[in-house]
Amino acid sequence: MAPTAPTASESQGVPAVPAAPGSAVQQQPATTVLTPLGLLTVLLGAALPMIDFFIVNVALPTIDHDLHAGPAMLEMVVAGYGVAYAMLLVLGGRLGDMIGRRRLFLWGLATFGLTSLACGLAPDAGTLVAARVAQGAAAALLLPQVLATIQATTTGKRRAKAVSLYGGTAGVASAVGQVLGGLLVSADLAGTGWRAVFLVNVPFSVAAWLLAARTVPETRSPHPSRVDGPGTALLAATLITLLLPLTEGRAAGWPVWSWVLLAVFPFAAAAFLLVEHRAERAGRTPLIPPSLLRIPSANSGLTMIIPFSLGFGGFMFVVAVALQNGLHYGPFAAGLSLAPLCVTFFFASLAGPRLVGRFGRRVVIAGSLIQGAGLIALALTVHTGWPGISVAGLASSMAVLGLGQGLVLPVLMRIVLSELPVAQAGVGGGVMVTTQQSGLALGVATLGTLFLALMPSLGIRDAMLAALLTQLAIVAGTTVLALRLPRQVR
Repeated sequence: MAPTAPTASESQGVPAVPAAPGSAVQQQPATTVLTPLGLLTVLLGAALPMIDFFIVNVALPTIDHDLHAGPAMLEMVVAGYGVAYAMLLVLGGRLGDMIGRRRLFLWGLATFGLTSLACGLAPDAGTLVAARVAQGAAAALLLPQVLATIQATTTGKRRAKAVSLYGGTAGVASAVGQVLGGLLVSADLAGTGWRAVFLVNVPFSVAAWLLAARTVPETRSPHPSRVDGPGTALLAATLITLLLPLTEGRAAGWPVWSWVLLAVFPFAAAAFLLVEHRAERAGRTPLIPPSLLRIPSANSGLTMIIPFSLGFGGFMFVVAVALQNGLHYGPFAAGLSLAPLCVTFFFASLAGPRLVGRFGRRVVIAGSLIQGAGLIALALTVHTGWPGISVAGLASSMAVLGLGQGLVLPVLMRIVLSELPVAQAGVGGGVMVTTQQSGLALGVATLGTLFLALMPSLGIRDAMLAALLTQLAIVAGTTVLALRLPRQVR
């Protein structure tokens, strides 16, 4: 059996009491410690599915050329992953609480590697879409275990730093996905072309699995509950009836089924809320406990994560398309243009714990204002410099954007998790990441659809400006929402 991380009692010289043979490992948040290498390992595991949502953006033109996919199939390559991912995240968190987060983390890594291999070897567009759906499901098993493990194995300043590093990983991985995707497609390693953006996950999944087996301690809820079957089914119906028509409707010409699903969405959402409230009142544990959403820090943080993620996801999609189709950047140049955003986001996320301890929610407000300034600077650059804008010409506005975003997202994640009971760590992490993932998919569907709809009549430059100004309005709204956050952050 692989060795596990030392416990606090062992590190203090107190011998640990061995578990009885065959007994399940129970969560002991006061005595189970996540080592620095263990934290690095779970963050690596978290980065893989985050990168994969965005890495495919810059590869879409090449996929279309090689597989003759067409617009609808290309949308499904992105949407199939996103819908499956968002739909199953909360269930993945609940399963981790029940049967062990380390165990689910290892299963998720193995499945993610196998489904990535299937994507990379896909012979046609239909097979690729099916493999992407399976890959999204694997990501949903993997990702919730990261935050839940951090919550269950860290306390105080160590937890604050770990959550901030997770938030930094979330933002940087999103941008790095497009940079890495552009590099891999341009390099055309051994003639793999776009397939490399999926195949690259395989060795990283193997390395993370081997490290996790030795460095990540097993934790689970001390009072695991059964899976909420009706809640899971209704949550899936709610997300599918919203995300599928919004991501696929435009490419398919807005057929009748897309309007039918949108009409069903509010009824599915209402039924889900009703079932969850009844389950909690009856003493059962619902998939998303309404009491969790009544915690002020979780409620205010989640409310702000939705518009933030919507703007971020739409921005990444619009930039990938506009730079390649409008400025005629190659895949590598299109990805490289986001490198300044990656760098400043990462350093801002590292500074977050120290700043939020001193200034509280004002850090988030300042980050929103800085992000707005970056969007204005980028819009002015596009308006005055098009079509002769170089990668270097975009660097300053991208750097300001990343600085603002890096001060917002990691702090919001810390706020959401700050008051959650340890027993709900898996559910809370799943709810938060589902909210973020749904927001990203909605951003691609709404801002992406706005951009693509305006492009034929206005041209790429003005369509991009319309999308940027719409995102600026969203940022203004998130700045107002930041006033609902707790004044001081634990």
